[in-house]
Amino acid sequence: MAKGGKMKTHKADAKVFKVKKNGTLTYKKGNGNHQTNKDTAKQVRQRRNKGVLSKGMADNIKSVIR
Repeated sequence: MAKGGKMKTHKADAKVFKVKKNGTLTYKKGNGNHQTNKDTAKQVRQRRNKGVLSKGMADNIKSVIR
């Protein structure tokens, strides 16, 4: 008897988001690679840190990348 099909991993999302041990999803913030002279030092500094998705958005993405 045939089983139901598995859901495929959405590769674009899987390459962007990383799942931490506690289940939160992190990602690299954009607009920080070049032409940052127009931005304040605070903006550039804050973009170095990883972004963290909210719990609701994380649940939606986890179902697609697992």
